[in-house]
Amino acid sequence: MSGEFNLIEKYFVGRQKQRNDVLLAAGDDCALVQVPQGLSVAISTDTLVAGTHFLEDADPALVAHKALASNISDLAAMGATPAWVSFALTMPEPDEVWLAPFCESFFSLADYFGIQLIGGDTTKGPLSLTLTVQGLVNPEKALRRNGARVGDRIYVTGNLGDSKAGLDVILSAQQEDKPYASELEQRHYLSSPRVLVGQALLGLASSAIDISDGLISDLKHILKRSNVGASIDVSTLPVSNELVQFLGSAEQAQQYALSSGEEYELCFTVPEQNLGAIESALAHCGTQITCIGQIRPEGMFEIHTQGKALDWTLSGYDHFN
Repeated sequence: MSGEFNLIEKYFVGRQKQRNDVLLAAGDDCALVQVPQGLSVAISTDTLVAGTHFLEDADPALVAHKALASNISDLAAMGATPAWVSFALTMPEPDEVWLAPFCESFFSLADYFGIQLIGGDTTKGPLSLTLTVQGLVNPEKALRRNGARVGDRIYVTGNLGDSKAGLDVILSAQQEDKPYASELEQRHYLSSPRVLVGQALLGLASSAIDISDGLISDLKHILKRSNVGASIDVSTLPVSNELVQFLGSAEQAQQYALSSGEEYELCFTVPEQNLGAIESALAHCGTQITCIGQIRPEGMFEIHTQGKALDWTLSGYDHFN
């Protein structure tokens, strides 16, 4: 048996209890799954590359959490229930010292969300991870990007900006002495996919997206698909006290909140008639939500603080810049 198959058998096979809808998992040319009647499969694929999404010497347990959590977040943005994941791993050489903590973290998070590894691949090359997650959702209720309408309120979950500050710490040793540097670095890696929030929003939210490239960039995807504009009050942006202390000013924290990528919080819009139902629907989720603005007519996009216009020039993350 080759080293590749030894690694697969040791670290990836038989690590989880099999879901009832998995007819055949790893060990054959394809996995076989069964989709419950009335539901559709939501599918998302993402790649993380060493040197681009994480440093090569990063803690493999943190890398595993980030890789899987970021993909589950895509399912959350559609209101889908996580079900299955396929995983392709490319690494320069078999490295069990790296794989052991990686797999421990990966399967711990997978089990928490009830998502089963059903297949994948391993190959030799520069370190990279490609995951394809699949979830189940009623196609008539699935959250999309094209449903926002003028007058809808714009909400976000959690706090924003911490991930960008954490990345600052990772990339520059000079940042390590700032207040809360260690906590913010951890938050960069350890996001919490808002699966319960996404499910609670079904039938209430008019559109949704997860914040992976920065609020200001991801919100514009909703605006483009829905043919609308937006007005954002930056004074309402949820920023942590740790972020303000780290940066030294509330204004810079607000700018981080608008531009920070890899947050994996949700941005969603809610029609006025559903505003009263939102807080009660999300009460069991234990997740903070904040209204940060309102949908406006197409072509309008303004950032202001309590009505005072701001001329900030900000952009989110671009994989090719």
